[in-house]
Amino acid sequence: MFDLERFIEDCLAALREDPSHKAAREVLARVNSDPAAILRALGEPTRADVTALYKSDTLTILNVVWGKRMTIMPHDHRMWAVIGVYTGREDNIFWRRVVGEAGGRIEAAGAKSLGERCAEPLGRDVIHSVTNPLGRLTAAIHVYGGDFYGAKRSDWDPENLLERDYDFTLHRRMFEEANAPDTLRLSAAEGG
Repeated sequence: MFDLERFIEDCLAALREDPSHKAAREVLARVNSDPAAILRALGEPTRADVTALYKSDTLTILNVVWGKRMTIMPHDHRMWAVIGVYTGREDNIFWRRVVGEAGGRIEAAGAKSLGERCAEPLGRDVIHSVTNPLGRLTAAIHVYGGDFYGAKRSDWDPENLLERDYDFTLHRRMFEEANAPDTLRLSAAEGG
């Protein structure tokens, strides 16, 4: 059984025990070993959204629901993170800065697919983009070692891969657009 309050308490205790991601990863791995229990507690995802389950200066826990075939451009967190997919799949492309390039340009450096029951750590300097490759919603618990909403962060223009200030408004709009009916999204993607 997944108890959200207990999970938050365990994450806070893990953070007090070890300020790195290691203890928090163990907590998330334990609860995500039963994704059906998380689904029962949080409910079957019905729309793309990011919901804060807990937020403080030292810890943020989010329930992230990715829309069908949704992609978010490269971005960083500037804090460690642990990702626990409990339904669906996240495909991550990892990026690195190109040495000597102006504007913080990045290049692809690797990839990893995250599925149900994972508890994948991301270091504080990781830059990644995320795609839900499925024709259904994907949901994951994201645990961050800091204030996700208060930290200065970057994202990268998906066309020219140049660094810019992270734009929460743009990211919120992308989640809202992912909730549009498939026919509207297909029409917009085709230029109609």
